[in-house]
Amino acid sequence: MYIVKAETNQVEKIVDISIRAFKTDVNVGGVKGDFPPEYDSVEWHKQMASEGHLFQAMKGKDLVGAAIVFPDETEKSIYIGRIFIDSVYHRKGYGIQLMDCIEKIFPCATEFNLDTPCWNERTNAFYKKLGYQIIKVDDGFNFYRKRYNDRQFLEGRHPCNYRMERQKRDYDTFY
Repeated sequence: MYIVKAETNQVEKIVDISIRAFKTDVNVGGVKGDFPPEYDSVEWHKQMASEGHLFQAMKGKDLVGAAIVFPDETEKSIYIGRIFIDSVYHRKGYGIQLMDCIEKIFPCATEFNLDTPCWNERTNAFYKKLGYQIIKVDDGFNFYRKRYNDRQFLEGRHPCNYRMERQKRDYDTFY
Protein backbone atom coordinates (compact mmCIF):
# COMPACT_ATOMS: atom_id res chain seq x y z
CA MET A 1 0.00 0.00 0.00
CA TYR A 2 1.03 3.58 -0.57
CA ILE A 3 -0.61 6.95 -0.03
CA VAL A 4 -0.55 10.09 -2.10
CA LYS A 5 -2.28 13.42 -1.83
CA ALA A 6 -5.77 12.91 -3.13
CA GLU A 7 -6.47 13.72 -6.73
CA THR A 8 -9.52 15.91 -7.37
CA ASN A 9 -10.96 13.34 -9.77
CA GLN A 10 -10.92 10.75 -6.96
CA VAL A 11 -12.90 12.75 -4.37
CA GLU A 12 -16.31 11.33 -5.27
CA LYS A 13 -14.93 7.77 -5.04
CA ILE A 14 -13.30 8.66 -1.70
CA VAL A 15 -16.63 9.93 -0.37
CA ASP A 16 -18.36 6.72 -1.50
CA ILE A 17 -15.73 4.75 0.41
CA SER A 18 -16.19 7.00 3.47
CA ILE A 19 -19.94 6.36 3.44
CA ARG A 20 -19.51 2.58 3.16
CA ALA A 21 -16.80 2.53 5.84
CA PHE A 22 -18.61 4.61 8.45
CA LYS A 23 -21.93 2.83 7.94
CA THR A 24 -20.26 -0.27 9.43
CA ASP A 25 -19.80 1.56 12.77
CA VAL A 26 -23.23 0.32 13.80
CA ASN A 27 -21.65 -3.17 13.97
CA VAL A 28 -19.14 -2.04 16.63
CA GLY A 29 -21.32 -0.11 19.05
CA GLY A 30 -22.32 2.89 16.98
CA VAL A 31 -25.77 4.37 16.89
CA LYS A 32 -27.47 4.15 13.50
CA GLY A 33 -27.23 7.54 11.81
CA ASP A 34 -24.39 8.80 14.05
CA PHE A 35 -21.52 9.56 11.66
CA PRO A 36 -18.46 11.82 11.69
CA PRO A 37 -19.07 15.38 10.53
CA GLU A 38 -19.00 15.79 6.75
CA TYR A 39 -18.24 12.09 6.18
CA ASP A 40 -20.58 12.17 3.15
CA SER A 41 -19.77 15.66 1.82
CA VAL A 42 -18.05 15.88 -1.56
CA GLU A 43 -17.46 19.62 -1.07
CA TRP A 44 -15.78 19.15 2.32
CA HIS A 45 -13.52 16.40 0.98
CA LYS A 46 -12.64 18.61 -2.01
CA GLN A 47 -11.68 21.34 0.45
CA MET A 48 -9.54 18.89 2.42
CA ALA A 49 -7.87 17.83 -0.85
CA SER A 50 -7.24 21.43 -1.97
CA GLU A 51 -5.66 22.20 1.42
CA GLY A 52 -3.39 19.15 1.12
CA HIS A 53 -4.94 17.23 4.02
CA LEU A 54 -6.67 14.41 2.11
CA PHE A 55 -4.58 11.38 1.17
CA GLN A 56 -5.81 8.47 -0.89
CA ALA A 57 -4.72 4.95 0.03
CA MET A 58 -3.81 2.81 -2.94
CA LYS A 59 -3.22 -0.92 -3.20
CA GLY A 60 -1.71 -1.27 -6.64
CA LYS A 61 -4.10 0.68 -8.87
CA ASP A 62 -7.07 0.23 -6.51
CA LEU A 63 -8.31 3.04 -4.28
CA VAL A 64 -8.97 1.28 -0.95
CA GLY A 65 -9.32 4.10 1.56
CA ALA A 66 -8.24 7.54 2.63
CA ALA A 67 -6.91 9.63 5.48
CA ILE A 68 -7.30 13.24 6.53
CA VAL A 69 -4.12 14.44 8.17
CA PHE A 70 -3.12 17.77 9.71
CA PRO A 71 0.61 18.28 10.29
CA ASP A 72 1.77 21.28 12.27
CA GLU A 73 4.03 23.76 10.49
CA THR A 74 7.17 21.83 11.49
CA GLU A 75 5.71 18.41 10.62
CA LYS A 76 6.86 17.22 14.06
CA SER A 77 3.32 16.86 15.42
CA ILE A 78 0.68 15.21 13.24
CA TYR A 79 -3.05 15.12 13.94
CA ILE A 80 -4.79 12.26 12.16
CA GLY A 81 -8.29 13.61 11.70
CA ARG A 82 -9.75 10.51 10.14
CA ILE A 83 -8.85 7.30 8.36
CA PHE A 84 -11.19 4.96 6.58
CA ILE A 85 -10.91 1.81 4.54
CA ASP A 86 -13.59 0.64 2.13
CA SER A 87 -15.79 -1.85 3.97
CA VAL A 88 -15.08 -4.53 1.36
CA TYR A 89 -11.44 -4.45 2.53
CA HIS A 90 -12.08 -4.46 6.30
CA ARG A 91 -10.16 -6.96 8.44
CA LYS A 92 -7.46 -7.51 5.83
CA GLY A 93 -4.69 -5.42 7.42
CA TYR A 94 -5.21 -2.35 5.25
CA GLY A 95 -5.88 -0.08 8.22
CA ILE A 96 -2.53 -1.05 9.75
CA GLN A 97 -0.83 -0.44 6.41
CA LEU A 98 -2.53 2.94 6.08
CA MET A 99 -1.37 4.05 9.54
CA ASP A 100 2.14 2.85 8.71
CA CYS A 101 2.06 4.91 5.49
CA ILE A 102 0.97 8.00 7.41
CA GLU A 103 3.89 7.61 9.83
CA LYS A 104 6.32 7.10 6.96
CA ILE A 105 5.10 10.07 4.90
CA PHE A 106 5.93 12.28 7.92
CA PRO A 107 9.20 10.59 8.87
CA CYS A 108 10.52 13.25 11.22
CA ALA A 109 7.34 13.60 13.27
CA THR A 110 7.85 12.98 16.96
CA GLU A 111 4.16 12.55 17.80
CA PHE A 112 0.94 11.45 16.18
CA ASN A 113 -2.41 12.39 17.74
CA LEU A 114 -5.96 11.31 17.01
CA ASP A 115 -9.31 10.73 18.64
CA THR A 116 -12.07 8.17 18.29
CA PRO A 117 -15.46 7.64 19.95
CA CYS A 118 -15.33 5.75 23.24
CA TRP A 119 -18.07 3.38 22.04
CA ASN A 120 -16.13 2.23 18.97
CA GLU A 121 -14.63 -1.08 20.07
CA ARG A 122 -12.95 -1.66 16.71
CA THR A 123 -11.03 1.61 16.48
CA ASN A 124 -10.07 1.72 20.17
CA ALA A 125 -8.57 -1.79 20.00
CA PHE A 126 -6.93 -0.92 16.67
CA TYR A 127 -5.13 2.20 17.91
CA LYS A 128 -3.98 0.49 21.12
CA LYS A 129 -2.60 -2.38 19.02
CA LEU A 130 -0.56 0.17 17.05
CA GLY A 131 1.03 1.61 20.20
CA TYR A 132 -1.20 4.64 20.71
CA GLN A 133 -1.97 5.55 24.31
CA ILE A 134 -5.04 7.29 25.68
CA ILE A 135 -4.03 10.71 26.96
CA LYS A 136 -7.52 12.08 27.66
CA VAL A 137 -11.18 11.12 27.66
CA ASP A 138 -13.59 13.96 26.97
CA ASP A 139 -17.14 14.31 25.71
CA GLY A 140 -17.43 10.67 24.61
CA PHE A 141 -14.05 10.55 22.83
CA ASN A 142 -10.75 8.88 23.62
CA PHE A 143 -7.79 11.05 22.65
CA TYR A 144 -4.71 9.07 21.68
CA ARG A 145 -1.04 9.89 21.19
CA LYS A 146 1.92 7.94 19.90
CA ARG A 147 5.33 9.45 20.52
CA TYR A 148 8.76 8.75 19.21
CA ASN A 149 11.43 9.84 21.66
CA ASP A 150 15.11 10.63 21.29
CA ARG A 151 16.10 7.14 22.43
CA GLN A 152 14.02 5.53 19.66
CA PHE A 153 15.60 7.94 17.20
CA LEU A 154 19.13 7.08 18.35
CA GLU A 155 18.37 3.34 18.31
CA GLY A 156 17.18 3.62 14.73
CA ARG A 157 13.52 2.82 15.46
CA HIS A 158 12.17 6.24 14.49
CA PRO A 159 10.78 6.41 10.92
CA CYS A 160 12.97 9.46 10.19
CA ASN A 161 15.99 7.14 10.21
CA TYR A 162 14.62 5.23 7.24
CA ARG A 163 14.37 8.40 5.16
CA MET A 164 17.83 9.52 6.21
CA GLU A 165 19.27 6.09 5.32
CA ARG A 166 17.50 6.13 1.95
CA GLN A 167 18.74 9.66 1.20
CA LYS A 168 22.31 8.69 2.12
CA ARG A 169 22.09 5.53 -0.01
CA ASP A 170 20.72 7.54 -2.95
CA TYR A 171 23.47 10.14 -2.50
CA ASP A 172 26.18 7.47 -2.34
CA THR A 173 24.78 5.76 -5.44
CA PHE A 174 24.59 9.00 -7.42
CA TYR A 175 28.05 10.27 -6.49
